[in-house]
Amino acid sequence: MSIPTFKNYIAGEWVGASDGNTIENINPATGEVIGYFASATVEDTRRAIAAAKEALPKWAAMPGPSRGAILDKASQLIAARTEELAETLTREEGKTLAEARAEVIRARDIFKYYAGEGFRAGGDVIPASTSETLLFTKREPLGVVAIITPWNFPIAIPAWKIAPALAYGNTVVFKPASLVPHTAVKLVEILLEAGLPPGVINLVIGSGSAVGNALAESKEIAGLSFTGSYAVGLKIYEKTARNLVRTQLEMGGKNPTIVLNDADLALAVEIAVRGGFGLTGQACTATSRVIVEEGIADAFASALAEAARNLKVGSGLESGVQMGPAVSAEQLHTDLDYIQIGKQEGARLLAGGAPIESPAGFFIQPTVFDDVQPEMRIAQEEIFGPVIGIIRARDFDDAIAKANAIGFGLSASIVTNDLRKAMRFADRIEAGVVKVNEPTTGVALQAPFGGFKGSSANTFKEQGRAAMEFYTRTKTVYVKYG
Repeated sequence: MSIPTFKNYIAGEWVGASDGNTIENINPATGEVIGYFASATVEDTRRAIAAAKEALPKWAAMPGPSRGAILDKASQLIAARTEELAETLTREEGKTLAEARAEVIRARDIFKYYAGEGFRAGGDVIPASTSETLLFTKREPLGVVAIITPWNFPIAIPAWKIAPALAYGNTVVFKPASLVPHTAVKLVEILLEAGLPPGVINLVIGSGSAVGNALAESKEIAGLSFTGSYAVGLKIYEKTARNLVRTQLEMGGKNPTIVLNDADLALAVEIAVRGGFGLTGQACTATSRVIVEEGIADAFASALAEAARNLKVGSGLESGVQMGPAVSAEQLHTDLDYIQIGKQEGARLLAGGAPIESPAGFFIQPTVFDDVQPEMRIAQEEIFGPVIGIIRARDFDDAIAKANAIGFGLSASIVTNDLRKAMRFADRIEAGVVKVNEPTTGVALQAPFGGFKGSSANTFKEQGRAAMEFYTRTKTVYVKYG
């Protein structure tokens, strides 16, 4: 059976890379080659930007409800193809089919939500300081926006960036992660079938050094939204700042779950397992630190280690599998390197810590460390794998201090039955997403999302109506009619 080749979408046409190069897409559970994808060049990227710029005036002038109707149609098409999209996602990213299905459903709902923004987005009428004067604001599209997305959520993250960008009248140049291009191709196909005009979205699959840099350095880009690592995000920010490009960065986390003495033990373990091992720990909101009060620490550590050992790991397409593979050989090596670092630093390994033998897949055991100290690298650096470190705390105040002793501030949760401490946690924790008796993972699409400290550029939030602040600009109008 021949392996298919896929193209980029630029200026209303599916085209190969100008130099003919392609990227190989591999199933991380089996090693099979899914397909070859055109690897865009700098020249290709510039053509995509030019196409988006040319399409902008007509798309921006389209009434908001008409743009919303196209997004609504896209939502319907995603719903009709849920199983196809979920299987595609699992084959190239590795998460379980149930996790992939939930992600596709989230993308469906995101497009449905922003379809409604076509009827809601607007400005405000403001009391004027002089008589017979109308003072109001109006929202306008930002312009051509670049969307750079990671591999861990191949349809949800593109959806929550692309949908508001289109809803508010912008045109898009979309660069997905090179590890997950097939889902991106299918998403663009759906948007075109829904009625998106040529040039309004352009798909450029390729390397960060070529495509990413060309987008970050372009003077024709009005806004750039990026999700990925802190190191890459910082380099992008340095480039976009030179041209005063509006920039939105979401750059990961080292997220804590605090477990207090009064917590329900079974619930605390369930929350840690879902937050730390769900999605193979490959989420920016994943739980990587569990900070436990001493009174419950021994029982919790024992129960969490047992739960980790009992998780079924395998191909996400197999029935009953609870955790899929690492996304790539490189990510598997990163996970194993950090496990070795944890051992060398003196953390006590309770469960896992080794790869799982497989003919071709990148599988690793769910891993639990105890006696982790806040200054250890495994407590400070984002691993992006199924590795949980237990940090013991004397009391509530000590737990808060240890949770905040980190350079990231994306998501944090607490497990407790004490409402007063839960609310004090919400007041004092340094994180943009705060959860009580829930995992650090999972967020509502209608609510603002974004972190503090090194987790973001500390500029614009994503999702919900907060997205309007990034994807539009405000114009103030004075009308003297007297």
